[in-house]
Amino acid sequence: MSFSVKIRQWDTPIAVESGATILEAAVDAGVPYPYGCQSGNCGACKSHLIAGEVEMSPYSDFALTDEEKAQGQILACRAVPWSDCEVAWLEPEDIVVHPRRIMSCTVAAVDQMTHDIKRVRLTIDKGGPFTFSAGQFASVTFAGQKARDYSMANTPDDKTLEFHVRRMPGGATSAYVFDHVKVGDQVRVEGPAGASYLRDSHRGPIIAVAGGSGLAPIKSIIDAALKKGMKQGIHLYFGVRDERDLYLEDHFKALADKHPNFKFQAVLSQPEGATQRRTGFVHEAVAADYDDLDGCKAYLCGPPVMVEAASKMLKGRGMNQFDIHADAFYTEAEMAALNAKGAAS
Repeated sequence: MSFSVKIRQWDTPIAVESGATILEAAVDAGVPYPYGCQSGNCGACKSHLIAGEVEMSPYSDFALTDEEKAQGQILACRAVPWSDCEVAWLEPEDIVVHPRRIMSCTVAAVDQMTHDIKRVRLTIDKGGPFTFSAGQFASVTFAGQKARDYSMANTPDDKTLEFHVRRMPGGATSAYVFDHVKVGDQVRVEGPAGASYLRDSHRGPIIAVAGGSGLAPIKSIIDAALKKGMKQGIHLYFGVRDERDLYLEDHFKALADKHPNFKFQAVLSQPEGATQRRTGFVHEAVAADYDDLDGCKAYLCGPPVMVEAASKMLKGRGMNQFDIHADAFYTEAEMAALNAKGAAS
């Protein structure tokens, strides 16, 4: 059994099988639907439900507020149709859509960045050209492994793709990258996707907050903004547990020396010894520095708990929700738990 869903921005209705979400069916049908976390926590796939009925799996209040739900908005990644429907994704003025590519790539370099993060650089052999907006991600498939989403850390004008892979406890793909991936290996990359990308028409201050390997898309955003000559204040906060978790610090210090409008702060949440660095949770460091964030724009990427805490703090400091662009990095275990919660509800 399936339901027909008409998407305002797409000419042909799509069929959504029983139990599937609107976003799953749309992506399978090749619809360039905006999305990010796919788990109801970022709000990138927020849409208007114009007609029909859907059941919503659990989602965060940050992604969809009660007020928005009362106005008829849904999250396509959590919406399972109960009838034929009509929807329209929200269209901010600065939305961009890039051609979705399936590319054959070759590993050009593998670098150890920290004890649990490796940088993998790829050259594109077939399927290009690949265009994306700084901050987006792609689905990456290493030999014999399940596809996993990783954010591009390079800027869109770079010819080499750069991904930061963090070794996760029990993570088969990340373990494979750490133990087996080498120069010359073949890799499949499909994308781009994600709505937490640089809005280069924005002229107000920028607050960027990264946690762990969430630095990858934030690096792309910062590098691209400075390459474009954006002159507003840009402040990057990089939150990690301890010194050994820091990486690319020299890169950002060099940018700060070159661009007076850019500032970089490392924040340690659990330092093992005495330190001269800022300590505590990274969102608390931002809160200590800024009383009023009205007119600013934020880019957040990292663990879900960090992204949610930072989002709440930013809104509490006066930032408009539509100026908060977030990409939460969910582990495979966290995604399984969310899906199980949705199935049980």
